[in-house]
Amino acid sequence: MLASILWILMMGFFVGQIARRLGAPPLVGMILVGIVLSPQVFNLISADVLDAADELRTMAVMIILMKAGLGLDREKLAQQGSVALRLGFLPATCEAIAIAIAAIVIFQFNLPTGLLLGCIIAAESPAVIVPGMLRLKSLGLGVTKGIPDAILTGSALSDVLLLLVFSLLLNFLRNGGVEQITILGIFTFNTLHLLPIQVILQIFLGVLFGYLAARLLVLLLATQNWTQNTVQDTVITASCALFLVIVANQLPYFSGYLAAMSLGFFLIELDAPLARRLRGGFDSLWVVAEIFLFVLLGASIQLQILEKVLLPGILVLAIGLLIGRVVGWYLSTVGSNWNWRERLFLLPGNSAKATVQAAIGAIPLAQGIAGGEIMLAIAALSILITAPLGAWSTATFAPKLLTKGEVDPTKVTVTTPTLFLAAVDTSNLATAVLTKVADLARRSNGEVIVLHVVNTSHPSAIRQLEKQTKKLLSDIKYEFLTVTGAIPEEIIRIAEAYHVTAIVMGKRGHQPLDILIGSVSQAVLETSQVPVILLENCNR
Repeated sequence: MLASILWILMMGFFVGQIARRLGAPPLVGMILVGIVLSPQVFNLISADVLDAADELRTMAVMIILMKAGLGLDREKLAQQGSVALRLGFLPATCEAIAIAIAAIVIFQFNLPTGLLLGCIIAAESPAVIVPGMLRLKSLGLGVTKGIPDAILTGSALSDVLLLLVFSLLLNFLRNGGVEQITILGIFTFNTLHLLPIQVILQIFLGVLFGYLAARLLVLLLATQNWTQNTVQDTVITASCALFLVIVANQLPYFSGYLAAMSLGFFLIELDAPLARRLRGGFDSLWVVAEIFLFVLLGASIQLQILEKVLLPGILVLAIGLLIGRVVGWYLSTVGSNWNWRERLFLLPGNSAKATVQAAIGAIPLAQGIAGGEIMLAIAALSILITAPLGAWSTATFAPKLLTKGEVDPTKVTVTTPTLFLAAVDTSNLATAVLTKVADLARRSNGEVIVLHVVNTSHPSAIRQLEKQTKKLLSDIKYEFLTVTGAIPEEIIRIAEAYHVTAIVMGKRGHQPLDILIGSVSQAVLETSQVPVILLENCNR
């Protein structure tokens, strides 16, 4: 089992990075690794890991939905609330119906079986859509109109709806008819009549339990300070979210995944500093979870079954996407303030399939439903085609179709590197400057540029300065630069060229020529657009 985990992590990571360097999404490489490691090819994943694949996928989906919740913007959702709700129902419903009609014609399915296939295929993948939308938010693309937030919310709601209808249809086909429910021995309903109530209940209770869990976490982690660092905050929060998902699987009266996403959303509203810390923690968890999710997705794909329905399967997917989902997208955005480019973005941004198809695609076959083998093959085909295509097209077309707005760092992780510029001379003042910049870099996990402006040639003094820099910054990534010219102008030029976070320098030195004197520091302070940290009188 340990060897299997090692294969998954190492090959998944490096092949994913190879795919990224070739211009493809890393998940493409990870899915290919899963296929290669699967029992159908080299059989390098142990049976224990394959048996635990569903549980591992559940954890990964929980993590990505927590990331989604921690990135939602309440104001943008309120602005696009009706669009988000319509995106949660109309595209998935239209696609499922279109796929059902196509399956009836192509595979001679009956209506319930065709709708069952439609529910499997129409579900959207949080593992592909959430990272893509959060990346757009970090770049400011579409944020002015709340487009990424509307897509994130809509995809979560659509999955709740489709999973409910899938369960209902599965019971119907397995039992050979509509299940009757009698309440108090008086009122008799069938499950079809109860579907709207089930959908509302799942959504309402999912949001409610997410809110209650958020209140509990704020009490424990922020008010009473039961934890001491971000790692502990993340572990406790992830455990709480996973508990919600597990309870929902045992008591299917609410959506556990929606509860996890709501938990992240309410944490922003209740305690923004805690949410910011957790955002970084879940980013780190996703690095590992993403590899397991997509490698195990690849390992679950049945190649021999896929071959049998390749061309008709592609036709069914195309009908569902290009007819059903496009109609749903149009109806969802009618009357909104979205222009035609933003509506067109829904085609790449809201069509990826992966996690839900891998989770439920094989259930009809396992339950003995007629056509289950075809459903599994088309589910696998949808993953192979739409997951990499959706990830690639989102990154490619978003800059062309969406308007760039202002990034809100309180709602998304802003990954700007911390880079300090240490302006030093060859006097004793350099030691204080280097010591200070080293402390700042360690606290912020940043990097350093050490700049020495040469006015006179003293090679031995410069070599001594390089040696001192290497000693004081031994555990920090740094670059040592020497330039010639006017000291203030060169400091500002290098700072702007490298987009540094701050300039660290001293006010005065001892040597008459090769120093940063008070007039130099004053000139930098007056003209620099970059913040300046000045060590005043630090040589005394």
